[in-house]
Amino acid sequence: MIDSLLMAAIVVAAYFLGSLPFAVIVSRLMGLRDPRQHGSGNPGATNVLRTGNRKAAALTLLGDIGKGWLAVAAGQWLATSLTLSSALPAWCGLAVFAGHVWPIFLRFRGGKGVATALGVLLGINIWLAVATAATWLIVARAGGYSSLAAILAAIFAPLYFILGSNVAWPANGATAVMLVIMSVTLLFRHRDNISRLMRGKETRIGQTSPGTGAPGQRGRVSSRKR
Repeated sequence: MIDSLLMAAIVVAAYFLGSLPFAVIVSRLMGLRDPRQHGSGNPGATNVLRTGNRKAAALTLLGDIGKGWLAVAAGQWLATSLTLSSALPAWCGLAVFAGHVWPIFLRFRGGKGVATALGVLLGINIWLAVATAATWLIVARAGGYSSLAAILAAIFAPLYFILGSNVAWPANGATAVMLVIMSVTLLFRHRDNISRLMRGKETRIGQTSPGTGAPGQRGRVSSRKR
């Protein structure tokens, strides 16, 4: 009973960690426009990049990846140190991902979860993360669309794990279930992107959306366009 309560508390803590909106935090600290008010409206690194500020986008990306990795790594350490279930890291990974997608600090309106999912994969197995990231990079390089790359990477990530692991309960079995849930969620979160891709309306990587940029810079951008 005590172990179950302790695990529940750890998983809840992972959710709150995931709820930290680094896109919003970094944008405010750097004097940029709230990423929820331009582009796709998504509080994530790709939308921050649409402001044209690569440093802000990189910091957002590192923050989102970092919290995913930290949740899983902490889950692994606590499971070993406190002799808890070996499935704990998987539930922490799912919780931190859920926190990013449905953050309590942003009224449950978060990002799509791609970077945080990558951090979770990194915490599970570095080669799983490398294979998934390579899939994203290849597709993004070839097609120029972050969303398409994320969609295909989300599909392949659980397949890479299942093909490369002995999927036995509780550790690997729980991880496989967690990865499938994350994959389905990522596909659902990209449903609008899928629609735009099919209509040829999707924004390419690095393409600046109208109305983005830091306060005081938007006027200069508009004047150059004129």
